[in-house]
Amino acid sequence: MDEWINEALRGPGIDAGFTAWEVLVALSLAFFLSLVVAYFYRETHRGLSYSTAFVHTMILMSVTVSIIMLIIGSNIARAFALVGALSIIRFRNAVKESRDVAFIFITMAIGMATGTGFHMAAFVFTIFVSAMIYFLHRFDVGAASGSEVLLKVHLPESMDFHSVFDETFYEFLRDHSLVSVETIRGGALLELVYSIRFKEDADQLAFLNALRAINGNSKVALLTGQENVNV
Repeated sequence: MDEWINEALRGPGIDAGFTAWEVLVALSLAFFLSLVVAYFYRETHRGLSYSTAFVHTMILMSVTVSIIMLIIGSNIARAFALVGALSIIRFRNAVKESRDVAFIFITMAIGMATGTGFHMAAFVFTIFVSAMIYFLHRFDVGAASGSEVLLKVHLPESMDFHSVFDETFYEFLRDHSLVSVETIRGGALLELVYSIRFKEDADQLAFLNALRAINGNSKVALLTGQENVNV
């Protein structure tokens, strides 16, 4: 017992493998670098699924992975013990966007780098990936040409929805496709959902008025950002 107390009071060492200062540096670096990633995540996020809790989760995960890597070190026994302990945990929250998965791995990589002592690698990786995130967002890399929106329109059941809008679509739209057809109000009306692309010089208000003239002034709605809308 006396030897254990003397060893504990001898200095800042927490374990034979690392010191208290090394732990503090690793955790602090993981925290601040994941803050940078979280900032770019917030600034470049699109859609309706933004969650503050997810941002906090990224930061907490980075710091947690950092201390896990410190604890494991090069000890294989600890690694297997950790795998066994974590295998009982089940995560059932569905990730709403595939992009969020990438950010989870980014913060995990930062935690792994800082926890294993590769501080320069963690710093360079954070700068590089942040610049890459901004570049992808700023220049809309991979975005489809033209503005694609959803059109939701109600039509009396007695009208032929296959051809009733053909002339109007030809006048205002560059492309269109029928997404879904649903009966509403006891079958008295049809709710049609189209994916459409306007011509460059198309007047959207005139387009809506033309559709209302056809469907008897029933509901007509344009929904932008169709990847974020449940039809």
